[in-house]
Amino acid sequence: MDEQTLYEQLGSAEGVRALVDRFYELMDQLPEAKGIRDLHPADLTGSADKLYKFLSGFLGGPPLYVNEFGHPRLRARHLPFPIGVSERDQWVLCMETALQELVASDTLRETLVSYFQRTADHMRNSDL
Repeated sequence: MDEQTLYEQLGSAEGVRALVDRFYELMDQLPEAKGIRDLHPADLTGSADKLYKFLSGFLGGPPLYVNEFGHPRLRARHLPFPIGVSERDQWVLCMETALQELVASDTLRETLVSYFQRTADHMRNSDL
């Protein structure tokens, strides 16, 4: 039996879209996420679309982001924004909360949290 990709385990396109939508809803709603929210445009539609496309490929699904924008170069694309420990933690809070709400499998949720924590830490460009 072939193992499913993380993309498939999450529910493929619908699951990734639900995760991204909930992530940005939480970013908009949680007072603890104000710092990271303020780094985004007022309309989160474009941000949500890019994260959806990135996660699709990152999790083993179709490489939507790469097909449209090229290599993600995540760190380089995030350098214009001040990302320190607080911003990293706010981003992770929103993602972990969305995963807690949407992913029933402890194993899948823990795997994704680990990936997202490492990736968010890699985006840091400030020690503050």
